[in-house]
Amino acid sequence: MSCQHCVRAVTEALEATAGVEQVVVDLAAGTAEVQGPAAAEDVLAAVSAAGYEARIEVL
Repeated sequence: MSCQHCVRAVTEALEATAGVEQVVVDLAAGTAEVQGPAAAEDVLAAVSAAGYEARIEVL
């Protein structure tokens, strides 16, 4: 992600994913924190469909 447009695109893609209850996207860190019972595969697919790369890190 390189701009606020990217943040908005990733946020909207994740918020539209079944099981996602909360999303916090941090442009400076290049991260998105997702809360809720969404399947990891669905989260990754949503980010990919929005045109970005992602990986899962469990906190």
